Amino acid sequence: MSETTSMRGLIGAGSAMFLVGTLTAVSATIADYPVFGGQAVRYAVAAVILFAAVRLTGAAGPRPTARELALLALLAGTGLAAFNVCIVAATHDTSPATIGTVIATVPVALALAGPLLERRRPAPAVVLSACVVTAGAALANGLGSGTLRGLLLALGALAGEVCFSLLAVPLLPRLGALRVSAWSAALAAPMLLAAGLVADGRDALRVPTGAELAGLAYLSVIVTTVAFFLWYDALGRLGSDRAGLFAGLIPVSAVATTVVLGLGEPTPADLAGAALVAAGVVVGLRPPRRTVPAPRERAAVAPAGAGRNL
Repeated sequence: MSETTSMRGLIGAGSAMFLVGTLTAVSATIADYPVFGGQAVRYAVAAVILFAAVRLTGAAGPRPTARELALLALLAGTGLAAFNVCIVAATHDTSPATIGTVIATVPVALALAGPLLERRRPAPAVVLSACVVTAGAALANGLGSGTLRGLLLALGALAGEVCFSLLAVPLLPRLGALRVSAWSAALAAPMLLAAGLVADGRDALRVPTGAELAGLAYLSVIVTTVAFFLWYDALGRLGSDRAGLFAGLIPVSAVATTVVLGLGEPTPADLAGAALVAAGVVVGLRPPRRTVPAPRERAAVAPAGAGRNL
C-alpha cells in the first residue's frame, strides 16, 4: 500500500464516520416526519445523485452479475433497511445511550471478522486498539438502560452495521466505491418504503416542511452520498479492520455537532471518551514493526561464497 493510498484511506474513513456522526443532531430536524418514509426518500435521492456521478465520472462498467446483485441486495437489506428498522424499534424499549454503546462495538467486530473472512489472522495491535476505541465510544455514549428486547434489537442494528462494511468488501474490487454506494442506496429505498407503508400506511410519505426538507437534503447528500462513497473507498484502501477503528468517531462527532448547533455542552465523560477514541485510532493505525532477522538467520540466507570474498 503506497503512502498516498493509505493517507487517502485514512482521511476518507475519518471524514465518513465524522459525517455519519452528525446524523443524530440533524435527525432532530425531521423528528416529526414519518421515519421509514424519510429514510426511503433519503436513499432514493442519494441513489439518483450517485448514479449521476457514475455517469459523469466515467466510472460506469459492466453491470453487476447475479451474485453481485444478490450481495448488494443483502447489503441493502441488512446494512441499511434492517439497521434502520432495528434502530427505530429499539428506541421504544431501550435508551439511545444503550443503542449507541452496543453499536460502538463495531470496531471490535470488524477487527476480528474482517481478517477472518480474508483468511488471515487478526492483528493483535488492531484488535487491542479496537477495544480501546470501543471503550471510548461507550464512555461518550453512556451505558444507558433498557429491556432485553431493546438490547436484542440494538444487537440487530450492530449486525446490520457490520454487514454494511463486510458485505461490501468483495464487491469493491470490480464495482468500485461509487457503484457499490449507488446500488446499495437504490435497493434500500423500496425496502424502507415498504416498511413505511406497513408502519404508517398512507402517511409514510408527505410533503415536508422547510426545516424537514433541509434536514432530508443534508442526510441525502452529505450523510449518505458523500459519506457512503468515502467509507467504501477507504475500505478498499485500508481493509475493514483498520478502517473500522474510525467508527469510534461517530459518538464523538455527535457530541461535537450538538455543541456546534448549541444543543448541549460536552461532559467530562464525552471528553474522556473522545481522548480514548483518538488514542485507539492512533495506536491501531501504526505500521507494524519490521522484524530484524537474528544473526544466525542472516548467516543462513547469505549468498553462497559471500564469505570467501572477504
